[in-house]
Amino acid sequence: MLVERMRPFTSTIFTEISRLAVETGAINLGQGFPDTDGPASLLADAAANITEHGRNQYPPGPGVPELRRAVAEHQLRFHGLRVDPDDVLITTGATEAIAATLLGLCGPGDEVVTFEPTYDSYAASVALSGATLRPVPLRAPDFGFDDDELAAAFSDRTRVVLVNTPHNPTGAVFTADQLTRIGELAVAHDAVVVTDEVYEHMVFDDARHVPMATLPGLADRTLTISSAGKTFSVTGWKVGWVHGPPELVGAARAVKQFLTFHGGAPLQPAVAKALALGDDFYSSISTDLARRRDLLSDGLRAAGFDVLTPRGTYFVVADPRPLGYDDGVDLAWKLPQLCGVAAVPVSVFCASEAGAAATRPLVRFAFCKRDEVLAEAAGRLTALRT
Repeated sequence: MLVERMRPFTSTIFTEISRLAVETGAINLGQGFPDTDGPASLLADAAANITEHGRNQYPPGPGVPELRRAVAEHQLRFHGLRVDPDDVLITTGATEAIAATLLGLCGPGDEVVTFEPTYDSYAASVALSGATLRPVPLRAPDFGFDDDELAAAFSDRTRVVLVNTPHNPTGAVFTADQLTRIGELAVAHDAVVVTDEVYEHMVFDDARHVPMATLPGLADRTLTISSAGKTFSVTGWKVGWVHGPPELVGAARAVKQFLTFHGGAPLQPAVAKALALGDDFYSSISTDLARRRDLLSDGLRAAGFDVLTPRGTYFVVADPRPLGYDDGVDLAWKLPQLCGVAAVPVSVFCASEAGAAATRPLVRFAFCKRDEVLAEAAGRLTALRT
């Protein structure tokens, strides 16, 4: 029988909505995975590592040296962060990095501050560790937080503050001022900062991604997490990483070796090469996604939704109340039959009853799809007006 602390996590909304999309033939804009492959050079390198170079056995525990160096070089190139490759740990995606970090740092009696709506693995990982989640609400339309509510979430039991920016599911990008405030509270309560930055290259308009480890006084208490899946459109590869102070990375490493041991042998060196791709590749990520964001957002508005324009990620949150739907959960389950499009309700990303109630009307759509797929989805959504 499943232990009590894990009973709320027997399935995920992504699994359920994706299953429904398959059953109904709906366009799946619920789960966040691209419908095109990543750079051809990346795929060719991975294939060659399997068939020609024999990189099919266990890689070194911390990750292959070339990928750890590549992560360090990437952080210096894009963020000005000086990272020792020895302080980089390669993981089975960012999800494992988060779980290993929380399991390594937290236990019963500890508290983890994070922001809700929040990616669903956070609450599950906190539950696995035995710690308690302390959510801080992000409120529409800009999904910022209240300073007083943030301060109230911290206590002498705060062990970790978990920050996701650019933020899934809302598309918010925290500003340097917001991150500084979070950091000040982390320092005041001697908490570790854990940042999930998997959408770091997906920011739009005037938004700028600021890694918390670059802020004054935070490098020595921050673990930075990212992955290849989103940046290179290979979400199924599950190649992620975490870096930071040696003693904090060591805590994650101690747990990680008993979760998946070591994996991704032929993929890791391929990702290492891809991280060195030119500026034109990286600039095209945000340019292409901004176009797709606008394509889907225009379609949602034409269908009658209010659209909360994201500044990052590849998700857009929409409010269907102008169409007469005030329950996003109910609408998400009905959408595939109503118009042949699948989305996920935002309230399922909330751990607290108050957060779930505040976001109950909202639904999230993924726009990391081909233009023609988004155009077809936009056309189908207009059926909601009839």
